[in-house]
Amino acid sequence: MMPAKKPDWDKRIERAFDLAVRHPAAAEVLNFYRGILEFQKDLYKRAAAQSAPAPDGPFRERLDVGIAMQVLPELLSLVRTNGPSKLAQEAADLSLESSGSCHQALNDFLEAQDADDAGLYVFFARVLFQPQAEHLAAIPAASLEGFAGMVCPVCGAKPQVAVLRPEGDGGKRFLVCSFCTTEWEFRRVLCPVCGEEDHTKLPRYSAEGISAVRVEACETCHSYLKSVDLTVDGHAVPLVDEVAAASLDVWAMEYGFHKIRRNLMGF
Repeated sequence: MMPAKKPDWDKRIERAFDLAVRHPAAAEVLNFYRGILEFQKDLYKRAAAQSAPAPDGPFRERLDVGIAMQVLPELLSLVRTNGPSKLAQEAADLSLESSGSCHQALNDFLEAQDADDAGLYVFFARVLFQPQAEHLAAIPAASLEGFAGMVCPVCGAKPQVAVLRPEGDGGKRFLVCSFCTTEWEFRRVLCPVCGEEDHTKLPRYSAEGISAVRVEACETCHSYLKSVDLTVDGHAVPLVDEVAAASLDVWAMEYGFHKIRRNLMGF
């Protein structure tokens, strides 16, 4: 398992800028995402400056709704000004809610067993809690060496993206958590949803001009996620490159596959 490490927010921000220049079709979403990353970078610093959370208890119960509430107005303003129309309208609607309703919505997200069942305003909750989750996940904990499960060993969330990291003459596959971004090693020929291991039922698809990112699908459960191959592009940043390759999501869904977990931008 990859050792816990602090996220490099500047690297993510710079990668979003670079990819927006290189891929004009994705520039709008990447420029918005860059603004979200800058907001999350500041929120991560705020979370890190707080006293250390209790080391025990369920992961999500250790996240601080108070911090999220403090910066919610700033996030709503950012999204109303720069977000796509649907999110901008959600931000406008949320800004009209009472403080108590907003607090309850954030609590509902933390209490949901699955982010897809967390009700309205999931985007805002993910933006607000992800930096806290990343900070919490980076705090040294008991070794999880040898873990090979299908959900995150730290917070229990589903994977967002796979990453192939160079090792020897090839690459080793890891899954990246959709919430706390923890990475854990996972077999290359294995579906992370249903456990299918027949390589003929696990097709991979790529697109011209996006050589380092591909779709890894399963014809048994019809799920998919994208993978970022660092043996092809060592400068790639999995969370950002995955967002930039939204055209692959469109293709996968047209062919009847459903994504294990949508990314923060909704793809």
